[in-house]
Order: sequence, then C-alpha cells, then structure tokens
Amino acid sequence: MSSDQPPKDADAELEAFRRQWRAEVQSRNNQQRSEAAPSLRQHRIPPPSSSAPKPRPQHKHDENEEEDVASQVYYDLADKDADFRVDALEQVIARGALTKEPQSALEHYEKAVEKETMGSLGDSVALYRTAFKMDDRVHEKYKNKHFPPSAFPPKPKPAVQQQQQPNPSNASQTVPGTAHHSSHGLPPTLSELVDQFSQLSIPGAPAPTDADPAPPCPIADLPGEILSDILTWAAVNDLASLAKVALVCKRFAFLVMTDEAIWKRVAQGPEFGFAGMHYNYVCNLKGEPVNPHLDDDAAYLSEGQDIDSDEEQQIVTPLRPSKTTPEIDNTLLHSLYSSSWRQMFRSRPRLRFNGCYISTVNYQRPGATNTNSSTWGTPILIVTYFRYLRFFRDGSCISLLTTTEPIDVVHHLTKENLRSYATGSLLPNSVMKDALRGRWRLSGPGNDADTEAEGDVHIETDGVIPKYMWKMQFALGSRGKKSAGGNKLSWKGFWSYNRLTDDWGEFGLKNDKAFLFSRVRGYGMGY
Repeated sequence: MSSDQPPKDADAELEAFRRQWRAEVQSRNNQQRSEAAPSLRQHRIPPPSSSAPKPRPQHKHDENEEEDVASQVYYDLADKDADFRVDALEQVIARGALTKEPQSALEHYEKAVEKETMGSLGDSVALYRTAFKMDDRVHEKYKNKHFPPSAFPPKPKPAVQQQQQPNPSNASQTVPGTAHHSSHGLPPTLSELVDQFSQLSIPGAPAPTDADPAPPCPIADLPGEILSDILTWAAVNDLASLAKVALVCKRFAFLVMTDEAIWKRVAQGPEFGFAGMHYNYVCNLKGEPVNPHLDDDAAYLSEGQDIDSDEEQQIVTPLRPSKTTPEIDNTLLHSLYSSSWRQMFRSRPRLRFNGCYISTVNYQRPGATNTNSSTWGTPILIVTYFRYLRFFRDGSCISLLTTTEPIDVVHHLTKENLRSYATGSLLPNSVMKDALRGRWRLSGPGNDADTEAEGDVHIETDGVIPKYMWKMQFALGSRGKKSAGGNKLSWKGFWSYNRLTDDWGEFGLKNDKAFLFSRVRGYGMGY
C-alpha cells in the first residue's frame, strides 16, 4: 500500500458529509418555493392546464465536480401587460396624466409656475404673459389660493414694556430735571432706546490688568448741570464736535439727544442758529449798510442814484425787522416743531457760513462738423462748469461762475481777494476775476406770507456789466432725509434787471443744477 493514497476511512467520512450537505440544500430550496407560491398566485393566475413545477432532475456528480445551487426566482416583478389594458388607460385619464390646455388666467399662471420649476423658462415667460393679459391681478389670486393667510400662524405680539422715565423721583442729583429733557421729534424706537440710557453713568477706563485697580474717572462724578454746560460750549465752538461727543458713551448720547438747554442755545445763538439769519436786506451790493426804512425795490433801484427829498418821503415804509425775535421763535417752536428745539434747529431753514454752496453742471451739445473730414458722425461736446455761492454774516455774498475745479477755488472766495481784483491788483490765481458782489436775505418773519414761502433765499448780485443786476431765488432744503437742513439750494428763478431801461428779463434754467453745501475748514466759523 502506497503512502500517497488516503485511507479508506477518510473517504467514507467525506462522502457522508457531502450527502448530508446536499440534503440540507435540497430541503432549503423546497421550503423557499413553498413560501413564494402564495405571492405568485396573487400576481398571476396560472392557466388550468398548468401544474406544479416539476422538480429538476438530479444529476450525479463526481467528487471533483461542484454542486449545483438552485437559481433565484423573482416572483415580485410587475405584470407589464397590465398597463395596456383598457381599465388601466381609463385610470390614467382619471388621474389627470393626460392634462388639458389651461383656459383661465389662474390656470395659465399655475402652468407657468410649473414650467419655471422644471427649468423651461421660455415657456414659463409666455404663459406668464398670457396670464397677465387675461387678468392683471392673477398673481394675487394665485397667492390667495396656494398661500392663504390662514396657512401661516399669526406672529406673537410683543409684550408691552413699561417705558422708563428719564428722571424718576428717586434719581440722584447728577440727573437734571425733566424740564430740561425731551424726546420730542425722535422716532418711537429711537426715543425708547435713548430713554434707556437715562440711568446710566459715564464708564471709566478699564484697569490695565486684573490685579490693578481701575483708574479714576473725575468727569463721571460731575453733576448733570455742569455736563450740560460743557456740551453747550462744545456745540457753540463747533457743532460737528457735538456729534462726536455723543459717540463717547451712552450717557453723553442721552444728554445730546434730549437736553433741550443745549439745543435752545444753539438754535437761538448767532454762531449756527437763527440769530445770524437776515430776513430783510441789511446791506447794498457793495456791502454798505442800507436804510431799514427803504423798501427792497427802492433799496437796490436807488443804488448809485441821487434821490430827492420828496421821492425819499414817498418810499419810506414802516421799519421791518431783519432778525428773528424770541417771541417769533417760541411761536414757531410750539406750532411747527413739537416744542423741540432740536427738531426746530434741524428742520427750520437756515444758511451756513462755514463753507460754500457749489453747483456742478454737466450737459452735452453737438459740436461743429469739419467740412474737410471724411467721417459721417457729428462730434458731441460735454460741457462742465461750476457755480459758487458763499454767504457772509453781514448780509453780503460772493457769486462765481467758472470752469475751475472746487479745490482751486474755495480757498480764494474771500472779500479780500474780491476787493483786490476790484482795485486792479493781480493775484497768483486768477479765478476771482469773474466773481460778483451781492447780498442775500431769507423769507420769514416780517415778510408777506402770501408772496414768499418760509425758507426761500433771495440773492442780488452785480451783472457782467454795470448797467445790469442779477436776482436769484432758491428754495432752501436738505439733500437727504437723514441730514439736517440748510445744505441744499434748489433753483426757483433767475432774472436780470436793466438799470437804464427798468426792464426785467428771465434766464432759462434748463441745464442748471442745485447747489450743495461743502464745508471748508479754512473759513472757520465764517466771522
């Protein structure tokens, strides 16, 4: 017996294991067929002649051949022929798979929304156009149908909070009285926010390290009355610095926004307020004081002319005030500005003296064609020029029309340069050679309310030649909703007067633009 042949006992055991494993596989396949038979009956009814599937013949395999494994049977496949039956087609039609063409405007709109969702933008635009041609309010119907208000839960109402009093009865002595504070003229949300700052103090600088004590803050211990005086003098010296002070802390912001004593001093003062405004001419075109008893027309018509005593008696009129009075200010304060000096200062028309008003004009016009040129086009010229107006506190002003940029002009708009050119002297810069002398006044107290509106600016200047005089009228307003007033001059009229013939002529305002205020630091306060 060779050593390479396996023992007979091992072959017998291997053959017995194979028979046992084959029996287990056969029993498991029979069990799967019996479980899948009910589901097969539900999907397809077998013909009467059909019988149970015959078992596959068993083939004998040799020891070296692999065992056959039962192939998997898919009994859950849908019956494709069922979709072609008549009842299935009727069901498809009933479900709306075969859609009909839209008829109403709402159906066109819904179809357009569907096309837009699918990405067919061209079809959706055509359907949108058809829907809006049929009904221009179809989008509202679509919104009410698919997004009704009842589908959205109502927003919870915020709890009503009790508004804090700016000055409670138990406040410390550093808080001024309620008579000096007011939130009038502020939006409700801003007023509530500012009132929350009433009990706050001025915070000091933080400590350098956690171990060091905080540095002292002496200004935090000052009473409110002294803080109000400090802010008042800061506003009188430079009104722009008052806005910067309000950004320091919330306590300063509360005082700047609500302290009426500060704004009353600013509004009634001559620095920036209405005490520096003139509501009648107080000088002639040369800057010399005029007789306040003379009427306005007589004042400029009589310049440079001799007037007899009889004619002077005829043109004498009652004295008209050129300045506002506290009585007039108080009347306007309560009637137009909700008893708020801050709102009155921001809204009441006033001129500014620490800068100049600039009008930039741009327009196009066709140029002259060249007969020697072979081109067919006509050249287009872009014309740009500037108008400058600077007002002085004594009632005089300077008007200038030039093509020079503002950076080369604003620092030369002074009375000294104007007088130098009038006397014939030359300056390094010749921009002031076309400057004109003038005077100004505002419409307001002491004027006829039926013919002049509050806030109009009247300006009279010399003409290009001595026999002419020019008169301009502007509406004084604001360049934006959030900005203070007095920084924009809108044209209302422009006339010329001939002193020799006593004739008036009106200029067209086709290309002229409004004047916008620009601050010039070199002017200072404008004194």
